[in-house]
Amino acid sequence: MFGIKRSTHPVDQLLPAGQMAALGLQHVLAMYAGAVAVPLIVGSALGMSKADIGYLINADLLISGVSTLIQCLGFWRFGVRLPLMQGCTFAAVTPMVFIGTNDGITAIYGAVIVSGLLMILLSPLWGKLLRFFPPLVTGTVITVIGLALIPVAVNWAAGGVGAPSFGAPRNLALALGVLLLVLVVQRFAPPALSRISVLVGIVLGTLVAIPFGFTDFSGVSDAPIFGISTPFHFGLPTFDVAAIVAMIVVMLVTMTETTGDILAVGEMTGRPVDGRRLADGLRADGLSTVLGGVFNTFPYTAFGQNAGLVGLTRVYSRFVVAVGGGILVILGLFPILGEIVARIPAPVLGGAGIVMFGTVAAIGIKMLAKVAFDNNGNLMVVAVSLGVGLVPTAVPKIYEDFPDWFRTIMESGISAGALSAVVLNLLFNHIRGKRADAVS
Repeated sequence: MFGIKRSTHPVDQLLPAGQMAALGLQHVLAMYAGAVAVPLIVGSALGMSKADIGYLINADLLISGVSTLIQCLGFWRFGVRLPLMQGCTFAAVTPMVFIGTNDGITAIYGAVIVSGLLMILLSPLWGKLLRFFPPLVTGTVITVIGLALIPVAVNWAAGGVGAPSFGAPRNLALALGVLLLVLVVQRFAPPALSRISVLVGIVLGTLVAIPFGFTDFSGVSDAPIFGISTPFHFGLPTFDVAAIVAMIVVMLVTMTETTGDILAVGEMTGRPVDGRRLADGLRADGLSTVLGGVFNTFPYTAFGQNAGLVGLTRVYSRFVVAVGGGILVILGLFPILGEIVARIPAPVLGGAGIVMFGTVAAIGIKMLAKVAFDNNGNLMVVAVSLGVGLVPTAVPKIYEDFPDWFRTIMESGISAGALSAVVLNLLFNHIRGKRADAVS
């Protein structure tokens, strides 16, 4: 139906150009709000001008695209060559704001560059730890990723955190309409259209939202048509030891999150990831993070929402996501295009996000179905890790009085749940003797 050679693995399939473009754009729209959120939050917290914040966003889009191309297409030992969309990690927001407030933005970039280089060096060692990530652990981590992301989608559905109309019934009605539209297209449309159900929902939802005053495109023409990020735009990086240590902690958290996403996408695409390929994927993250520090942006990781979109559409081609990376590069070079995409109302993204993030959680549950729960140890690993991972989601300010290094780890439900799952799996299935049913 799609002109695909069936002898080719789904990950390596090339679809017709039109479908590649539509599916790639769908990935961009799914992650755009998350992609621009980190530079927006950090820039605003540091009191930067609108022009400088706009520069941060354009730099982020450009490097997000480049890092996606590296991860999907790969070169030498960089890139896992799976359909993974890359973007700035939220785990770095709190420490970067702290570093920038005390030592300036150049200290952020110095710490980002060092942590990226260290990630590259540690990747082979991390790849050898893959045996500590059986389905019991990866299924738990991926479930936590999906459940931890759902509140993000709900906040979008309500209008976006801080919006004057947050929680207004009309916001929720628009989000519900988009959600229902995605479901209808997914269920009843022809296969070619059902694969872009999220894109259809976002586009039609935005068109419906315009006459009701949810958004307008009147200010788009004021944006510059072309702009390119130059290395060290805000000054040469400075290297503060405390800042570097804080960013290394973020790097370890990011490696854990990326490991979960890589293993999840490898599982759903039918191309399981071994230690060598995991190291290649993490090495690509490290290189992207170094580029981020050079080109005025931040650390990079795989985006869970796009992993969910891969599972939802069942389009496993890495070249589709690479096209999405190319679109991000174009958006980074042409700010006026980014302004158009930025006009998509938050409730529209929220309706689509509920489907995508829920899909991530469902994939994790599917992986857990491979685990034997006839011993209480495995049950405890899942039960406690889900609880620990959802603590910061349920009570976001619970760790406010703890040290910064502790908050960096535990305020990310994903890293907290992953750390719990790895440690408890060691306790129940390794330290006291390996149990064959732990990975059965």
